[in-house]
Amino acid sequence: MSGDLKCRLEDIVRATPSVMHVMTVARELDLPEWLIFSGAIYQPVLNHLTGREADYGIKDYDLGYFDPSDTSYEAEDEVIQRVAQTFAPPFSEMVEVRNQARVHLWFEDKFREPYAPLASSEEALSRFTTTAFSVGVRLEADDGLTILAPFGLEDLFALRLRPNPNRRTTGFGRTAESAMRRWPELRVIAG
Repeated sequence: MSGDLKCRLEDIVRATPSVMHVMTVARELDLPEWLIFSGAIYQPVLNHLTGREADYGIKDYDLGYFDPSDTSYEAEDEVIQRVAQTFAPPFSEMVEVRNQARVHLWFEDKFREPYAPLASSEEALSRFTTTAFSVGVRLEADDGLTILAPFGLEDLFALRLRPNPNRRTTGFGRTAESAMRRWPELRVIAG
């Protein structure tokens, strides 16, 4: 991952008060292997690059954690309730928390494609539909940011959408269409 792009991402994330608020509160929850990812990270970057307001297009903040010790819905729901109680509105309704250790239990029913169990929250990033959106960030105890991007940050900063080379899915087309409606500056690179 390019050091320059990593610094740019860090600057954008730190300049987005809503994302920093979510990460500050998430850090206090001390969930195992937690990350903020998906639209909560890529959308502020796209907004910055295209001159939009930092929170344009953000409908939720995906908070993933990894706890293989109990993959029951009840255990995850307990965390969901705890997170909702920790955040004040509107964040209590906008932070969507999921145990990445149990995604394989519901993914195929919801998205009609197989999904092998994950070994970590970081591995989840390698399964996103597009390389540009495969970015996760965590605010550490020392206020440093851990940035994870298995495909690098080049596509994101180049406003390029390309399918994940490790995942065969029909979901890329839907993802690209949805993103293009909000950011028509994006370029779609098929295959």
